[in-house]
Amino acid sequence: LAAIGLYGVMAYLVESRSREIGIRMACGARPRTILWLVFSGNLRLVVTGLSVGLVLAWILAQLLQSLLYRVKAYDPATYLGAMAVICAAVLLASIIPLRRAARVDPMIVLRYE
Repeated sequence: LAAIGLYGVMAYLVESRSREIGIRMACGARPRTILWLVFSGNLRLVVTGLSVGLVLAWILAQLLQSLLYRVKAYDPATYLGAMAVICAAVLLASIIPLRRAARVDPMIVLRYE
């Protein structure tokens, strides 16, 4: 479910930047440069989201620790596993929007303006 939501966000971000990508392609940017531009933006979002989520999870674990019986609230393997799953979902969700960004035709994008 998270991967589907992430795909929707990534696709929307690429679509909203299609004019910028078209201008960059018209000015001579290579598809590899466009891929890195879009991927680095996605990566910044993921790092920010994981950082905020990790802090909130730590705070909530402190609050709920008294309710847990014989279970550690701070299990590093669980936190790392969850972060790895989210990172894998983001990579999978980014593949299609990244390919679309690299294949933008500058003439079609700029013609709509």
